[in-house]
Amino acid sequence: MIGYCGYSCHLCAARSDDPAVRQELVDGWRKLFGLDMYTAENVKCDGCQSDGKLADRQCKARPCARKRGVESCAQCDDFPCGKLKPLVPATFFATKEEYMLCMRQFSSTPNLVRMLAEAGKTPPWLQDYIKAARVSSKK
Repeated sequence: MIGYCGYSCHLCAARSDDPAVRQELVDGWRKLFGLDMYTAENVKCDGCQSDGKLADRQCKARPCARKRGVESCAQCDDFPCGKLKPLVPATFFATKEEYMLCMRQFSSTPNLVRMLAEAGKTPPWLQDYIKAARVSSKK
């Protein structure tokens, strides 16, 4: 289950039938992203490519992709467009000059996370996750 915009819907806790799990998701979104419009009831989602319940009723990508008959926004001749701006990395909207001047320095984020994990300054779960990712990338 991949959304039109590329989101990994199958990984999202909004798909859970358990309201307690959805409440934890809502609490996390409030804390991490400041999203306060969601509740355990209205966040229930079957994925944007389904005909079921949707969490993000304000998404502009889904109705557009459906109207154009594409399985993914990546297949659209107008990609990237303003409908996706809040959903995809700004890199898609930048010229080479803008990227080189304004954005490439942010590619350091994975380096910082790795260094913080190595220094023991991240939660243990993140340290374990990074170690596991390193092992799998060496295979």
